Amino acid sequence: MGEEIQELQRRGVKVIPGSVRRPDAVPHGSLDTFSGTEILCLQPLRVLTLLRAVGLVVRRWERIADLVKRLLLTGKESPERRLKALLHTWLGAYYALLLQKRGVNHIHVHHGYFGSWIAMVAARLLGVSFSLTLHGSDLLVKGAYLDAKLKNCRFCITISEYNRRYILEHFPWIDPAKIIVSRLGVDAMVPAESAEKACRSEHQTLTLLAVGRLHTVKDHAFLARACARLRDRGLDFKCVIAGEGPERRRLESFICKNCLEERLTLLGHVARSQMDSLYQRADVVVLTSRSEGIPLVLMEAMIRGRLVLAPAITGIPEIVIPGKTGFLYTPGSLEDFVERILFLDTMMRSEKRDTVSTLDSIRRAAQEQIFHKFNRRKNLNHFGDRFLHLIATQDFTNQDRRPPHEDLVLQQI
Repeated sequence: MGEEIQELQRRGVKVIPGSVRRPDAVPHGSLDTFSGTEILCLQPLRVLTLLRAVGLVVRRWERIADLVKRLLLTGKESPERRLKALLHTWLGAYYALLLQKRGVNHIHVHHGYFGSWIAMVAARLLGVSFSLTLHGSDLLVKGAYLDAKLKNCRFCITISEYNRRYILEHFPWIDPAKIIVSRLGVDAMVPAESAEKACRSEHQTLTLLAVGRLHTVKDHAFLARACARLRDRGLDFKCVIAGEGPERRRLESFICKNCLEERLTLLGHVARSQMDSLYQRADVVVLTSRSEGIPLVLMEAMIRGRLVLAPAITGIPEIVIPGKTGFLYTPGSLEDFVERILFLDTMMRSEKRDTVSTLDSIRRAAQEQIFHKFNRRKNLNHFGDRFLHLIATQDFTNQDRRPPHEDLVLQQI
């Protein structure tokens, strides 16, 4: 999100970053990109503005009547979910008041969670266009009111072909032209500049690395069980997990009960400046998530010439092509994961430093894949071109809208 905003600012676009929560209540690092830039936040809520928001809804009721009808009378949402959406509609009017005198003519929101309903309502009340970006769980797991959001958005950006197919299959009435794939990316070094392959002697320990927040969706518990199985199979290995989160205590308990202290280490939060060293020491970078978009951790590992093993879910096969740019395992299959680690260990022990091995070819192909298709700079340029084209070609027939060359604003909620 931050890099996309910076890309638009670099092109001379006025951007107002926005957040529902206060900056000090947002997860660490989420707003670091906006240092020195005004962040328009709903919180703390002001009573007078909340009352004025009710008046705005009454005066412009016809603009959001169909949205309120959708959230109250149709669909299969629970009463609790409908009540929350009604409150979010009120917050949408509140946000519209905050934006009213800022010359906004387009609102774009990242993720399809409750903030996207707030953004959509605000856009309706202001008479401007609205778009959103869908990533992973906001589409595949927690897609509340997505039918309304997709129907009313000017366009929808998503990060993988898998997500695009999912949207078109589950919402077949949507015009395919409005669903745009915009790939993520990492800083892509020239493949020849990457580290040499990690050849190991017959008695050298295999090093596994996992990077990600200690959250149930990342399923590090699966990895911990796999480590116990690998130890029982006699593999000489060490596994380190870089990341912090609510699952730490449960993982520590499992490690202790299964006597894995010498095999599995929780590093906690690792500074960005130290991550390169971790990647370079890893023989295999593993991912065990239950749900993902296209993880940046895989891109970061592959551009550094590391072998990767990940589940064959969602958009991951678009970056990890089995046997060509990395390895996939059957989602949820502990046995398949373990067997593939054992296979990679055997393959790596047979490598010779002065010859090109099968695994070395895979490493190089992975680097080429990231360099050409998941290059951060190139993909940001493409995003900027596409986004501004979509804004410039929209219909400004509504009298409250202004032409796109007049003070264009991207509003991130």
